[in-house]
Amino acid sequence: MWPNMALAAEQVAAVSAFLGVECSLGGRRWRQRAGDDRLGLAIAQRLSLPEVVGRILAARGLEPDAVERHLAPTLRDSLPDPSRLKDMDRAVERLARAVERDELIAIFGDYDVDGATSSALLGRFLAAVGARTRVHIPDRRTEGYGPNLPALLALKAAGAGVVVTVDCGTTAHGPLGEAATAGLDVVVIDHHAAEPELPAAVAVVNPNRLDCESGERHLAAVGVTFLLIVALNRALKQSGWYGSHPAPDLLQWLDLVALGTVCDVVPLVGLNRVLVAQGLKVMAGRRNAGLVALADAANVAERLDAYHLGYVLGPRVNAGGRVGRADLGCRLLSTEDAVEARRLAAELEQFNAERKEIEAEVQAAAIAQIEGGEGGAGAWVLAHGTDWHPGVIGIVAGRLKERYNRPACVVAWEDGPDGRIGKGSGRSVAGIDLGAAVIAARQAGLLVGGGGHRMAAGFTVAEARLAEFQAFMAARLGGEQAGLDLTPELGIDGLLSLPAATPALIDLLAGLGPYGAGNAEPRFVLPRVRVLRADVVGQNHVRCVLAAGTGPERLKAIAFRALETELGAALMKSDGALLHIAGHLRLDSWQGRNGVQLMIDDAAFAHA
Repeated sequence: MWPNMALAAEQVAAVSAFLGVECSLGGRRWRQRAGDDRLGLAIAQRLSLPEVVGRILAARGLEPDAVERHLAPTLRDSLPDPSRLKDMDRAVERLARAVERDELIAIFGDYDVDGATSSALLGRFLAAVGARTRVHIPDRRTEGYGPNLPALLALKAAGAGVVVTVDCGTTAHGPLGEAATAGLDVVVIDHHAAEPELPAAVAVVNPNRLDCESGERHLAAVGVTFLLIVALNRALKQSGWYGSHPAPDLLQWLDLVALGTVCDVVPLVGLNRVLVAQGLKVMAGRRNAGLVALADAANVAERLDAYHLGYVLGPRVNAGGRVGRADLGCRLLSTEDAVEARRLAAELEQFNAERKEIEAEVQAAAIAQIEGGEGGAGAWVLAHGTDWHPGVIGIVAGRLKERYNRPACVVAWEDGPDGRIGKGSGRSVAGIDLGAAVIAARQAGLLVGGGGHRMAAGFTVAEARLAEFQAFMAARLGGEQAGLDLTPELGIDGLLSLPAATPALIDLLAGLGPYGAGNAEPRFVLPRVRVLRADVVGQNHVRCVLAAGTGPERLKAIAFRALETELGAALMKSDGALLHIAGHLRLDSWQGRNGVQLMIDDAAFAHA
């Protein structure tokens, strides 16, 4: 499992031997992740691991007794009894009855990757057990987020006996209440923040509802959906359903679970990490025609990892819901037809390119508005505009959050019967619960609707209430920020000499993945290196070649979206200055190469 066991202290030194960076070119404070070198050494010695591996594991809070399960995660050890989730048994009872009575089961999914994967996963399972299904993904512009009454009634009119909402529904009190009055059974499968009062439904399965003690609060909606099909599969088996129908292999769909989990940026700890690890193994078999077509369209030839899911495949699946047709992602992930998959993947590729252009325009306008004094730079920032595409405002909010290191919201205005209505999306920073703030604003009557979780939220606001909403959020978020040091930090795992940046080291580190939120990918500092040459690729990415001292070694590197930043300027015009450069290592397999590339996160000038 561990290639080149000699990779150890002589190649990766402790950051404690390095002059700490308090204010980098990216405005960050660099900090050492490995807080206890003795624990790291104990882990390495106890399990015969390279020292660098022990150091990284210790930095992520693992004790020696937990390391073996971390390195070889299995579903058998990690999968909980789904019945631990509140209302799970009620949901299963209703859906099992629908399957056995041949009722049409409608799936109402969100338009993001988590929603698309949840919808495709549930649809594939139900089809495999012989159920009749119909999927509805709402249009972002015409229907907005979450269940809406016209769509629910249309599904009932089409013959649906029960509707399952996935990745939405927890705060849809109005639509679900009216649907219940109309005689429609609804099962909610969700993971978003809940309030004490739940909507009218047969069951609300959500590990984040206040009375759920399952301990699975980190799950994405697709993870909750997987537990649902595990429980439903068990119920159908116990009822004898598989005496006349073939029993499906649930593990074959873990690739969908992995994609949705990574793209929803939930912590890759506990069950989430196991689901992604096993899902990546399934994905390597290229069994899902849609995922194969999507990877091929994106020219990904190497084995997929969590990075590809989050930054290559995910944005393309999302593109349909953002600027194209909302159902494209779910259709792609559901199809068994390779020809149709290639056609849908090509459409999503085109929509993704269009999304990038629209996003750049909205981002430029939002920054100009904020820096012109309209959006504030105190507790939070907010930008709003007419003709801004609502499909990109969440991405732009994330970019603003990174730029200003504050919670950021973006609102797109549309004309309504009683005046302009804004659809808003927000992203937060560590320590600030944006979802709770938005829910509180809705409860205070300042919003038409809204909800979310700690790091992200969505809402609808009338233009006439915008000023009150801004004042409310500034006061609430300002209170949460009191005493917080919002200087962004960059976690560093060690120093790396340029000759040590090898494919063998990357293979070694891959054994600690998958990486993502809650299990950060190892980041190293290359100290005192020079930029030999640099150029611009794409719209604003900086590509360069690094060298250290007088040695012959060279390392390719790239800094994404850096051209118009201090980091980009330093790389483009370093004039031979020595830099400490921080980043992640990636294999460079372009055109059959077996090289290494550094993905630059930050840099600082090295003082003599």
